[in-house]
Amino acid sequence: MQKILKGYHHFHDVIFPQQRETFQQLAREQRPRALFITCSDSRVHPNLITQTEPGELFILRNPGNLVPPYHPAGTSEAATIEYSIAILNVEHIIVCGHSNCGAVGALLKKDEFADLPAITSWLHHAEVTRRVILDRHREDPPERQVARAIEWNVLCQLDNLRTHPAILSALTTGRVKLYGWVYDIASGDIVEYDPAERAFLSLRHKTEMTSV
Repeated sequence: MQKILKGYHHFHDVIFPQQRETFQQLAREQRPRALFITCSDSRVHPNLITQTEPGELFILRNPGNLVPPYHPAGTSEAATIEYSIAILNVEHIIVCGHSNCGAVGALLKKDEFADLPAITSWLHHAEVTRRVILDRHREDPPERQVARAIEWNVLCQLDNLRTHPAILSALTTGRVKLYGWVYDIASGDIVEYDPAERAFLSLRHKTEMTSV
């Protein structure tokens, strides 16, 4: 906690005064251009890896970057998605998985988490991912299974995203675009799903993103 407290003091006494006008503007309104859906993992820093400033990303985080399919009863994820489209008018939505994801690893070892009911219940939203891996990659080594599951999970969550009425409506009018990313923590590389190639390709040499 001492490190956190020291960091706050540095922000308040040094960083904030340097950017006072920016924060005063942000206090009045926010106008993010993208909704960034990613994992709760502490190693994933959306603003750092995209080099965006406060107010530029509307961020939704949870274990495994999961998007529960739409249900009228609602979830915090559904409320965040609806608000980003209907109120904030975001134009881009990125679902970003990451290497060595603990939630995806747990998905493939569900029996080991039987005594953790909250985790088990949450991972139901990635059941399609688990079944795809069992059907298509059962013979792969465990490490390879996890890597493939991380990619498949991004695609499955994009499908879940399309079940939300606000998203579907925005897609039909071309008001929003969807993107699937996987961030590699060790290399800093990001791969993006390219529907034309049906593969995840590096963003390093791209100047425009490919919507799915």
